[in-house]
Amino acid sequence: MVTLPIWIYLVVAGIFFSGFMAIRAAQHDKQVDDSFIEKEGQVFIERMQVEKERRNSDSI
Repeated sequence: MVTLPIWIYLVVAGIFFSGFMAIRAAQHDKQVDDSFIEKEGQVFIERMQVEKERRNSDSI
């Protein structure tokens, strides 16, 4: 095996660790965004249902 200074091994390990943490953070952000979008979509659907019921009651 080629003998390299210890700091090179630390730098390579830091790069891999940084990449791992970036991927993990991106997955977490996507999960948070998806739950927010789902919650806002549900609010929108509820508003549409209320408006539909209001229009049906007004037309009768």
